[in-house]
Amino acid sequence: MVDDAAICNECVDLCSGLLTDPKKNTRKRDRKFRIPDPKELYEYLDQFVIGQETAKRALSVAIVNHYKRISYDGLDLELQKNNIMLLGPTGVGKTLMARVVAKYLNVPFVIADATTLTEAGYVGDDVDVLISRLYVAADGDVDQCQRGIVFLDEVDKIARKSESNTVSKDVSGEGVQQALLKLIEGTRCRINPAGNRRNQSSDLVEIDTRNILFVASGAFVGLSEIIKKRTAGTTMGFGANTATISTDLAPMPDDLVRYGLIPEFVGRFSGTVVLRELDLDQLRAILITIKNNLVDQYRWLFQQDGVDLVFDSDSLALIAGRALKSGTGARGLQAEIERVLLPHMYDLPRYSRNNILHVVINKDLVNTPMTLLQENT
Repeated sequence: MVDDAAICNECVDLCSGLLTDPKKNTRKRDRKFRIPDPKELYEYLDQFVIGQETAKRALSVAIVNHYKRISYDGLDLELQKNNIMLLGPTGVGKTLMARVVAKYLNVPFVIADATTLTEAGYVGDDVDVLISRLYVAADGDVDQCQRGIVFLDEVDKIARKSESNTVSKDVSGEGVQQALLKLIEGTRCRINPAGNRRNQSSDLVEIDTRNILFVASGAFVGLSEIIKKRTAGTTMGFGANTATISTDLAPMPDDLVRYGLIPEFVGRFSGTVVLRELDLDQLRAILITIKNNLVDQYRWLFQQDGVDLVFDSDSLALIAGRALKSGTGARGLQAEIERVLLPHMYDLPRYSRNNILHVVINKDLVNTPMTLLQENT
């Protein structure tokens, strides 16, 4: 030990800052992960997602079981990974449900479009990019990354074009499913921390994907016809009552294989959750009832310019009806509101200066074509 050693005040401040970094302390606290109660998770989802009662319960149980599994540190029992697949039309809340779950659990979460992925060596994103993005979302914390959630959207778009095996490689379909298999089941992969394709000049980070939850999602247009054919198979012949066949049945793994997913890919998603189309009352509730509802969001935007925004009951019913007719679910609601409010939002800064402090939306304004709305403002 040297008696006359010294350290400058700047170095003392730097070391003190590193030792008291709130982000590092937060990460240490986060490692004590509390497994949620399925009912508590369901009730939290219920604040943000209208309807889908069965789907919310099934997802809550699947999520809790997954985090029970990764919290188990015993050696006498090996628990299988349980990834989840969400099936349902566009705009019914598939992405929202996964996002809300990740927020409740306070774990890293990324959304990826399956159609942008390709096999290694082809133009497009390698499947390892999913883990790179999750690592970035975890602020570079490996432990946090390894218990995060990857939401893989549009998986129905990477289905094979037919059930038969093709001679040539399907770069954007079956090939991507094959490339995802090990990643989804659990493997150690080396990723580029920057989130790009790996290259030899970068310092790679090793991530174990065994405890990363993969949530696949897709609309699966046409799957109901496959289910209908299967359920109708035992009622064919003279006098068969095909009118009693339910089109609301949950798909079997074989149905997804017939649709174009390879059996190995389907087998890695043991939890299948089906979301149903939203009805008129549910769409109206999305407008005004749920937490962070659309009307409150746009009312806040208007308030920033000192203007109150009011929708009468007839206008809300009409907006919900138009969204239902469009077949785009909750996304149709926002499109309708944007269409009606765009001319007003364009002139909002001038409203308060001209002493226009209230905007009331009625059914006549909802029914007015966009061109007339623009001309009248």
